[in-house]
Amino acid sequence: MKKTVFRFFLLSVFFVLSACEKPQQSSTLARILDQGVLKVGTNYGLTTYYNGPVGPEGFEYELASGFASYLGVRLEVFPYYTLNELFPQLANHHLDLIAAGISVTNERADIFRFGPAYQSISQKVVFKQGNERPRSATDLTEEMLVIAGSSHAETLREFKPFHPQLAWRETDDKDAEELMEMVLNDELAYTIVDSNILAVLRRRHPELSIGFTISKEQSVAWALDKSQDDSLLAALIEYFGLIQSNGTLAALEDKYFGHVRQFNYVDTREFIRSARSNLPNFRQWFEKHAQNLDWRLLAAMSYQESHWNPNAKSPTGVRGMMMLTLATAEDLGIESRLDPEQSIRGGAEYFANLLSRIPARIQEPDRIWFALAAYNIGLGHLEDARVLTQKQGGNPDMWIDVKQRLPQLRQKKYYKTTRYGYARGDEAVTYVDNIRRYYDTLVWLDGQDAETLDEAEDAAQAPEN
Repeated sequence: MKKTVFRFFLLSVFFVLSACEKPQQSSTLARILDQGVLKVGTNYGLTTYYNGPVGPEGFEYELASGFASYLGVRLEVFPYYTLNELFPQLANHHLDLIAAGISVTNERADIFRFGPAYQSISQKVVFKQGNERPRSATDLTEEMLVIAGSSHAETLREFKPFHPQLAWRETDDKDAEELMEMVLNDELAYTIVDSNILAVLRRRHPELSIGFTISKEQSVAWALDKSQDDSLLAALIEYFGLIQSNGTLAALEDKYFGHVRQFNYVDTREFIRSARSNLPNFRQWFEKHAQNLDWRLLAAMSYQESHWNPNAKSPTGVRGMMMLTLATAEDLGIESRLDPEQSIRGGAEYFANLLSRIPARIQEPDRIWFALAAYNIGLGHLEDARVLTQKQGGNPDMWIDVKQRLPQLRQKKYYKTTRYGYARGDEAVTYVDNIRRYYDTLVWLDGQDAETLDEAEDAAQAPEN
């Protein structure tokens, strides 16, 4: 409350000074604060805005929600289906800004004013694994389909004078995911997609392959109306500076993109196949013993541990679907670690216990990531990494900071200062990232109809090129 009052005081001083210079004009930010509402336009999409099980979600949505809270106003989101519908709303003063993962291009810079850059992306030409790979713009001999008003269309216009064979159509009827599905269904030879969206979608469609990068790195920023004064832009600069310095921006990036930056075609293909053919044998037990946990998270953990093999055994002696140690199994009353239901029950109880021991102040989803890391290397080693994080000026309650220090547990100059000593902390980071990827894919698969799942299985079984 004190912070909000203080912010209003500073902004009030700014408005008074602005009013002295331009007495007949009210600043954009003054109007937003006076109305108590920030109107933000966006597009529906995986990385922007969508309605999840508990309400609105998305990277752009969370950033916009944070900005509204920072200003002390209510957020109103206006989602649109196409860029051609979205962009005019800003020019017509129906929106205060656009937060839709918009890349900053020359054409757009002539129309809009942009806030601080908060991401960098590149544009990729994607094709279906097994088909002929386009390696440069010279190879783009078939007609493409791209989203109307997109930066991809602008890139093609820039390439056209140098590559006269380029042919494309722009559509308002398809989004990025649908265009890539057309590629997978051999309805298009290739299309163009932003690198961050591709990273997410390849966890669902591993047969999407990259031909080449068709554009250099581009900044991503929020768009503002050029006719506005500088007040809203100044607030944006201050907000993004704050969330960059306090780690909030990095944490959000890690939440949505951190676990999908690395891609393994064979592993993803095999996981989708096994989820279709093997997981149904055990799903009832994951659901039965999940209790307050998401059964799909337990299933993802089990795949990482054993690839859903009830007889799995490691050289260290852990066994079964959830790879329990003998001591842990005995503590939990598990008679046979090789019995799949008993193993799943034991793993669920053990994980729930670890989760309950993570400090209550740590927020979701970081609590889950911490508990997963503890399942892999133990709560003591996790605490050592959190202590190292604090000593080095990081936030021990944020996964994005702790995951950077976990690999230090295998370096003598660090682990000799810790309570529990050496640990393979880098493996714990990989462990958590893998489970996050498997979980995302399971959530998607669980929401698809049987026909879509059959297509996913067929694609997963396709031979690797």
